Amino acid sequence: MLGSAAQNVIALSDAVLLYHKGEVEFAAMGFAGVFYITIAAIGFSFSRGGQIMIARRMGEVRHGAVGHIFHTMLLFELALAALMWAFMRFGSAWFFQFFLENSPHVYEKSLEYIHYRSYGVFFSYAGVALISLYTGIARPAIILATTVLLAVVNLFLNYALIFGTFGLPEMGIGGSGLASSIAEGLAFVFFSMYMLWDAQIRPMRIFSRPTFDLVLMWQQLRISLPVVAQAAVGQGSWVFFFGMVENLGERALAISNLARTVYLLLSIPLWGFSTGVNTLVSNLIGQNRLQDVLQAAWKTGKLCWAVTMVAAMPVLLFPGELLYPLLGKEDMSLIRETQPVFYFLLGLLSFSTFGAVLMNALSGTGATWFGLKLQAICVTAYLGYVYWVTHFSNLGLLWVWSAELLYWGLMIGIGLVYLRSEKWHGMRF
Repeated sequence: MLGSAAQNVIALSDAVLLYHKGEVEFAAMGFAGVFYITIAAIGFSFSRGGQIMIARRMGEVRHGAVGHIFHTMLLFELALAALMWAFMRFGSAWFFQFFLENSPHVYEKSLEYIHYRSYGVFFSYAGVALISLYTGIARPAIILATTVLLAVVNLFLNYALIFGTFGLPEMGIGGSGLASSIAEGLAFVFFSMYMLWDAQIRPMRIFSRPTFDLVLMWQQLRISLPVVAQAAVGQGSWVFFFGMVENLGERALAISNLARTVYLLLSIPLWGFSTGVNTLVSNLIGQNRLQDVLQAAWKTGKLCWAVTMVAAMPVLLFPGELLYPLLGKEDMSLIRETQPVFYFLLGLLSFSTFGAVLMNALSGTGATWFGLKLQAICVTAYLGYVYWVTHFSNLGLLWVWSAELLYWGLMIGIGLVYLRSEKWHGMRF
């Protein structure tokens, strides 16, 4: 769970410390953090094609083919990272002005964060290739260890660079971006060193000479492109969400960022189980156990919901008490004003846990193009609803958040019908 939520862990620690720095910095983190997570999600989603293919080869007991799949995935991720870095460094100022034209201070702070955060994209994209390898072969223990290291280093450097402690300069929100990039770099080095000493992956020819395989890369892209589009549209919808919430004022933006920070924390089980069911489904199909796919997805969804509720109910019902160690300060008005949204999140998590697991089960079958069509339908309805609430009604912030229920309700309903139809049978790669 923790390994699948590396970017969420970083965003959480960044947001918590900037919450104590100032409300403008916290509001800027809400927008810029979502923007970077969208960039990171694109890289993670491109690796899904490789992960699904690796899991399929493991199910077919063709271990020697894993290395070549991994090499192709890694080379593509590094090339893509260079393009994304260029976009963040030279295009973010133009992009941000469309969403933050009414909040110049938030605009400036967002650019400051992205300036330093952009360097982490190289380590992030290379790192997801390593994560996909170890998730695909069902050996995720090292992912947990790497994420713990990432979280600890990021928290320490964030505190030091935001507030100027331990002899380091006080950089504010820019220090938060720099700290996260450094933490990702150290985590990648640690993961790479572990691979060099891991004898169990040697039969998979991981350390053979990498060769560029255009045909294999296209096979991975054919699986991954719809997942990438889903991630870009799904995560990118948060950018539009915060951009439209900005019309309600900087206070509403800060409230939404606080709610989203807590939502990220409580979604850690969701991303872990979702990644797990992706591998599980592909492995089952590799064993020709197609009849077990829907049952595996349903059981994973129930387990994910149970684990999420154990953590979510105390936090969302008593946020003032349980969030005080992280977010407590003299002025607790922001937490009090976010309380109605916290109650709403309890119901939302019930929908999102099953929806995310179902969508990743679809990806595991190889039906990624259907998943893209489904995502397009749901996001169109979602953004249309948010735009109507923020521009043509006076319903308030809670009604803006209710768009999440519409999104996940459509996702579950249509996705379940497709899985039961068995149209995905016979997909091979």
